[in-house]
Amino acid sequence: MWYLQVYAYYDPVAFQPGEEIRLTPIVGAMPEPILAEDVTGIDSDSSPIRFRACFTTPLSLAMLSETYVAYTGAEPLVAPGWFDCFDAMAIGTALERGEALAFLSEPDIHPGVDRVVAVFPDGRAFAWHQLNDSFKD
Repeated sequence: MWYLQVYAYYDPVAFQPGEEIRLTPIVGAMPEPILAEDVTGIDSDSSPIRFRACFTTPLSLAMLSETYVAYTGAEPLVAPGWFDCFDAMAIGTALERGEALAFLSEPDIHPGVDRVVAVFPDGRAFAWHQLNDSFKD
């Protein structure tokens, strides 16, 4: 049972080159690809909130903030221990302290679920799915 919960339901994500990570622009409604490098991710068909990804971006926080929709209430979800590039506690703490910024990647990527991206000043970035307000009501 432990193996099933921790390993069996996750698969590596196959990202399309040039379409790995998208953000929603302030002007316009369609998410657009951003520069992302060393993208690695996991997902599962068993739940729409099991997606996690780690990557780097050369884009500055200033540029991202002026161009893309900020995401309020970002709460990264814990990843399996073996996916060690994603530390939900560290990401969450950095967001709370303003040491990283969260952006809307894709709204309603599944019904009631948004894809969120957090970016640090040094270019480290992380993505996950979380329930949005439409699902929480």
